[in-house]
Amino acid sequence: MICNPNRTIIERFPPLQAIPSAELPGHSASIQMLIEMSGVHATDTVLDVACGPGLVACEFAAHARFVTGMDITSRMIAAARERQAEKQLHNLAWQIGDVSLLPFSSNSFDIVLARYSFHHFEKPEMVLSEMIRVCKPGGRVLVADVVMPSDKAESYNQLEKIRDPSHVKALEISEIVRLIHNSRLLDLKIQQHKVEGEVEQQLNISSPAPGDADKIRRLFRSDIDKDHLGINVHLEGEAMRFAIPIVVLAGTKARCLYGLKRPPVAIPDPSFAG
Repeated sequence: MICNPNRTIIERFPPLQAIPSAELPGHSASIQMLIEMSGVHATDTVLDVACGPGLVACEFAAHARFVTGMDITSRMIAAARERQAEKQLHNLAWQIGDVSLLPFSSNSFDIVLARYSFHHFEKPEMVLSEMIRVCKPGGRVLVADVVMPSDKAESYNQLEKIRDPSHVKALEISEIVRLIHNSRLLDLKIQQHKVEGEVEQQLNISSPAPGDADKIRRLFRSDIDKDHLGINVHLEGEAMRFAIPIVVLAGTKARCLYGLKRPPVAIPDPSFAG
């Protein structure tokens, strides 16, 4: 039996939302950032956790020996297979499953990554632990997702749960620091960027409940030039625009944990999300 929030993700996160949002301006540059930070080589095997419609997995397939994409929703995997066929890629495989307990042996992949998915997880620390487990010693683990300062996280989460019922919570800066500290990943690299969007375009690719679209518009409009939501809502002409703060973490799995000291953590700039 599938429990919440996984059932919510399956029922309320159709390809309509994931595929167009993956194509929004700024997303292509963020994928290139992941590729560069991963240091992927032609001999590497890659696991894309919560792969959605396969956008990231297909891009990595151009650089790696083989890529596996995994997602809990069959509709996402079907969309990923379509993307693979369109691009005529042969070095990919897809699997349906729960990412909180990855069905792979320990030390299986050279690179393990998750992009824009941690805000869907009830227990992100469990997912990160599983990602590290299936990564080979000396391999790279990467996470990219929205990260909010604590004074703005609650307002942002309220908005997102209306727009996207599968949203659980955005990581706060203190939480990402704790996750990094507990992970024991080495050679840590953290980069920050923003993905910009326009409110009406975002609503067109979302699936809010009937009547909630107007509620979302009001929340955005009330935050213009105030930034309680942490996404810099502002007007460009008559269009409401925003910029979502993203943190990208990359670290290397230690070859031996014996006597390993936890590395210092570079704290993301709190003002970045403002």
